[in-house]
Amino acid sequence: MQDQPATRQSGEALMQAFAPRMGRRYANGRNHDHGPGAHSAVSCLSPYLRRRLVLERDVVATALAGHGPEAADKFVQEVFWRGYFKGWLERRPGIWTSYRAGLTADLELLDTDRRLRRDVARAEAGETGLACFDAWARELAETGYLHNHARMWYASIWIFTFGLPWRLGADVFYRALIDGDPASNTLGWRWVAGLHTRGKAYKAQAWNIAKYTDGRFTPRDQDLAEDVRGLEEEEPEGLPAVAPLRTPRAPGQGIPSVLLITEEDCRVEDFDLASHDIRAAATLSASHLRAPSGVAAHVMDFEAAALSDAARRAGGEATSLRADVPDDLAAWATRAGARQIVTAYVPTGPLRDWLDEAEPTLAKRGITLCEWQRDWDKAIWPHATAGFFKVRKQIPRLLQEMGLS
Repeated sequence: MQDQPATRQSGEALMQAFAPRMGRRYANGRNHDHGPGAHSAVSCLSPYLRRRLVLERDVVATALAGHGPEAADKFVQEVFWRGYFKGWLERRPGIWTSYRAGLTADLELLDTDRRLRRDVARAEAGETGLACFDAWARELAETGYLHNHARMWYASIWIFTFGLPWRLGADVFYRALIDGDPASNTLGWRWVAGLHTRGKAYKAQAWNIAKYTDGRFTPRDQDLAEDVRGLEEEEPEGLPAVAPLRTPRAPGQGIPSVLLITEEDCRVEDFDLASHDIRAAATLSASHLRAPSGVAAHVMDFEAAALSDAARRAGGEATSLRADVPDDLAAWATRAGARQIVTAYVPTGPLRDWLDEAEPTLAKRGITLCEWQRDWDKAIWPHATAGFFKVRKQIPRLLQEMGLS
């Protein structure tokens, strides 16, 4: 996975190569995990979709054009899941805040609890003695990818069989996954733990693992937790109320501007750059913000290559910035004579946190942060208030409104 070029061209080529399998073949085979280097039943487009080197809209349009709405339904739903999770976290940003605070507390406990530190280290290294889990742990560390079904099994075993803190497991994923996304990763682990859909935890079962790994692994029932109960007691107050969606400040025309490219959207050429007085451009690396304990080199490398490709397509020269000291961002914009920074929408997550912290520094220099927002997000996010079913039943109407059906 980490060997695939992080470019728009490579992502679109991968999309076209998988297009013949986006219909019934995907629906029938998507749950099968064939192992490293053999994930032919799924698209492996997630690293590109996560950075919008490939757009959700284009993937859905390709599936519908090749297979029609009925045969492509399952594939289309999976693409909409990404938008649903993004929107859900935008509507409940406090969940992200509580995850980060809880992770800090778990990491502090890890420093003082020798047994926990040992058990987490063994699980992360793939040295637990449970063959299937250990294989997934090694694949994750070595390739930066796991099949979605394997992610569910891994998380369930981490939480319920090994009894390890779920946030520490989510942190392992977020540090290692090339497609690591704050919404999908956090909410995926919460779903397995029974926190997203309250009281419905996901149970890893021996027969299921044997069936969908095609017999590569055959754990025994007694190897896995029998009693799987959700972790709702961690949040006895329940889910926070749904909040209004954040309305970004739109870029003003005729104002001296600088263009900021982040991994949240590596297709800035899609926006109307020509109508703005853009004096300079920069890429902002931010993968290191994912975790305080270090991020895998393959994650950083993929981000760097994606940003470089995005800058080239947006016009060529771009300063390389790192999300560390907010004044560096402000100083760069000031040197260019800018009064506004224009960028694609940055959703809830570590980069959003950093930009929120940087805005007072920007304001002191008379610089505002402005964002473009894609129609795809604006269409889906208002419906992401409860379970996925609410979004799913809107898919035909949303496709029609977006000109895709």
